[in-house]
Amino acid sequence: MVRLTITEAAKAAVDEYQRVKRGNDFEDAHVGSPIDHDDLIKVSQFLVNRSSDHSQQKKWRLDTLLKGAMVYQSRPPPKRETTPEYQALMKHLKEEEERRQYERMTNAEKILSNGELNPHISHGTGPSADEPDDVTYADVNRQVVLIINVLVSIVACSVSIWVAARRWDVPQRLGLSMFGSVLVAAAEIAIYFGYIRRIKEAKGRERKKREQKQIVKTWVIETNEPSDGLRYRKGKHR
Repeated sequence: MVRLTITEAAKAAVDEYQRVKRGNDFEDAHVGSPIDHDDLIKVSQFLVNRSSDHSQQKKWRLDTLLKGAMVYQSRPPPKRETTPEYQALMKHLKEEEERRQYERMTNAEKILSNGELNPHISHGTGPSADEPDDVTYADVNRQVVLIINVLVSIVACSVSIWVAARRWDVPQRLGLSMFGSVLVAAAEIAIYFGYIRRIKEAKGRERKKREQKQIVKTWVIETNEPSDGLRYRKGKHR
């Protein structure tokens, strides 16, 4: 059921309908208020059938009453106010989150001070655990070139065998060329997959490597004795 806004023409028709019918079906009707589409059709049909004058019928026609009408959209319900308990809970959760963030920051500083690597804040060159297996343009280009080389090798081998066996019959030449092509293709594919496997193994070994940092120089600042305020230490610390 569609609800429409009442226009001035529709308001006049509703008032006329109530005056004739002597009813209060549309007691609260005013311009801009909602009215059901079926009710508006009922009012229009009643007034058109009752009027004998053509101008009056045109005045009460449905298209005249709908001119300027829009689909009625009710106002959204007011936003529910939060209770003091809810506000207190949200404040407590916010404070807990801030405390956890502060603890993570301080713990990260302690780890770095001990010479260990923090994967969350370190920007070293080693790959991280959540880093995806990158497929760069160079890798794709290299694989395409390898595939083209394999195809060229197969075609070249087939043509060479065909030319070399030119004194043989055609079925024998064709069979020998196909056999040589299949043999070269199998060898090329085996070499290619071996190459891919070695690359994956190398990447896996590289990911397993853990970056180690060493402290090679330290400076200790002492505030008790101004003359010996700076003491320099040199060496390796783990």
